[in-house]
Amino acid sequence: MTELNKQQCEACQAGAPHVSDAELAELIKQIPDWSAHARDGIMQLERVFKFKNFKEAIAFTNRVGDMAETEGHHPALLTEWGKVTITWWTHKIKGLHKNDFICAAKTDALIN
Repeated sequence: MTELNKQQCEACQAGAPHVSDAELAELIKQIPDWSAHARDGIMQLERVFKFKNFKEAIAFTNRVGDMAETEGHHPALLTEWGKVTITWWTHKIKGLHKNDFICAAKTDALIN
């Protein structure tokens, strides 16, 4: 577990700063199973989780949804047979904020 999963998201306003390249390099070390990449010019965090069947995948999706509601920060969720793809980024700033790393770590904690 990382310390990130013990933190709470902060309210993010338009104009809030993106994580810097140096912050990205440090934060990504705390969530090593996630990848950071640009999609349509917007930096995002993404991870694919594998499951034995659709029932396990949808149950995980629902746990992520519940956590996202609690945090007030919502990912893109793609649920398929045997896998769930989670993508975090902050819509208001069109990029990565520390909240995305906090929620990625909290997502990881839901798998155990």
